[in-house]
Amino acid sequence: MRGLTKDYGDLSVLAPLDLDIEAGSFVSIIGPSGCGKTTLIRVLAGLEPASGGDVLVDDSPPAVARSNKRVAMVPQQPGLLPWRTVHANARLLLDVNRSANPAGAADPLDLLHEVGLGAFLDAYPHELSGGMLQRVALVRALALHAPLVVMDEPFAALDEITRAEMRVLLARLVEGRGATVLFVTHSIPEAVALSDRVLVSSARPSTMVADIDIDLPRPRPADVEDEPRFVELCAQVRHALHGGTR
Repeated sequence: MRGLTKDYGDLSVLAPLDLDIEAGSFVSIIGPSGCGKTTLIRVLAGLEPASGGDVLVDDSPPAVARSNKRVAMVPQQPGLLPWRTVHANARLLLDVNRSANPAGAADPLDLLHEVGLGAFLDAYPHELSGGMLQRVALVRALALHAPLVVMDEPFAALDEITRAEMRVLLARLVEGRGATVLFVTHSIPEAVALSDRVLVSSARPSTMVADIDIDLPRPRPADVEDEPRFVELCAQVRHALHGGTR
């Protein structure tokens, strides 16, 4: 991103942003509600045009990357089709415009078993819990094998226990797959537990006020939150988020 801006009429949502995301990294964005995090994700996913500046995703404009299935998105709500089974929903991105499927794209059957949905392949969305629905959404995105996966608060609607389980599951799923993940969250512990970098956004119009390296070793254990360094990093993100105030 170079000088990226996004306006809606007189409302400026994204201030000029200059940002590079390293391939294969997991980067979280955290900031105040309404600061433009979702808008940024939608611009990168090719769902919203930028108002100004330059954006490249996998060396292409976002809309081109999206049409070539080089970007996969996990939205806030799973967005499963009620008439398709778990397996069919997980295949959805592969079944649409098949000629554009990346070389690494594959039937998500193994992934569905890996996330614990092997016994629910023929179930329909109304038969699943919230956590199960979001697991299908994760599998749908990862099965595409796109170089960039953008996630817009995918665990926000889940209870605390399920959210913690999903956090561990996501870390395991993306570890070693080579995908670049850009993850929006309101949870400081979630951002620190998952990320290589945490970007802290200002209030609207959004600009990045901090870029914090998360130097916790990988793979990270499920109890990473008990480590002193984890607590230190959470405090660093919290202070940046609140302008250095405690």
